[in-house]
Amino acid sequence: MLLAGKKVVVVGGSSGIGLATAEMAKREGAEIIIASGNVERLDKAAEKLNAIAIPADVTSDDSVAELFQRCGPVDHVVVTAAQLRTGPFKTVAMEDVRGTMEGKFWGAWRVAQQAQIRAGGSLTLVSGFLSVRPRPNSAIVSAANGALESLARALALELAPVRVNAVSPRNHRHPDPRGDAGRGAARHAGESCGVAAGRPRRHWRRYRAANP
Repeated sequence: MLLAGKKVVVVGGSSGIGLATAEMAKREGAEIIIASGNVERLDKAAEKLNAIAIPADVTSDDSVAELFQRCGPVDHVVVTAAQLRTGPFKTVAMEDVRGTMEGKFWGAWRVAQQAQIRAGGSLTLVSGFLSVRPRPNSAIVSAANGALESLARALALELAPVRVNAVSPRNHRHPDPRGDAGRGAARHAGESCGVAAGRPRRHWRRYRAANP
């Protein structure tokens, strides 16, 4: 099992891609900690996975700091949490624009800053296809995803020897023939592939740390 004996934290692990990632990591032998702001959903997911549940709000500095104080040193962190609010560019409320950046981008920033990831571990940020395929009424989501991918490239340099990945899922209205939606994030948490931390390179909309 790829993740036997490893501690994996999935922020946003109570539903969707986060839950799928936690399920796959659990099957690979990891000790799972899931975090979410939705306590009811979090408790149900933790019971299903037999995982540790820690309520956390990624828009709060104190909440994220407390999360990783409770986690202690970990091997892999996956961030899928996002609170996306959007609308037509000319009329979308600035409160919604700021809220989207706060949850999607600054939330990931807080997690990356507070997580105590062991050397050789990884941080995986989940962005989205709108960074490269924007559509009407979603300019702020496109911008947030693009910013998250840029952050991953920078952190691949700054956090070495921790590996930093950015995974961009497909549009989930269309089934992924390769299976579990969380497969990419879970696999990147466990893979080494002979790739060390350092200069990031782009691979199928995923940023991996490569040798300088």
